[in-house]
Amino acid sequence: MRTALLIVDHGSKRAEANEMLAEVAEILRRKRPELIVHFAHMELAEPSISQGFEACVKDGATEVVVHPYMLSPGRHAAKDIPVMASEAAKKFPGVKWRCTKPLGLHEKIGDVVLERAGLA
Repeated sequence: MRTALLIVDHGSKRAEANEMLAEVAEILRRKRPELIVHFAHMELAEPSISQGFEACVKDGATEVVVHPYMLSPGRHAAKDIPVMASEAAKKFPGVKWRCTKPLGLHEKIGDVVLERAGLA
């Protein structure tokens, strides 16, 4: 089984914001070269969730893990992204998929906040 990680953010009209998710995907590829890693935006920019899911499958994924790259379990992370991923997955009935919780609370988030604030 080949696993893919599809990281999904909200999407922005600002190119710089969208490019950041591509950079996160590249970091994840370096950390886990055995994974297929793609990114997508929920709205406002491409690739869409459907396009990202398809890219995972084209690269050989038989399982796609969709991760909402968001801090809180709000409507987008809890409802919108899972629904959009479910729709995208319908085109690939032999591919398993699941949607994770968003980033949420984690000790390492505190480390990042302190580092960014110059207080680490």
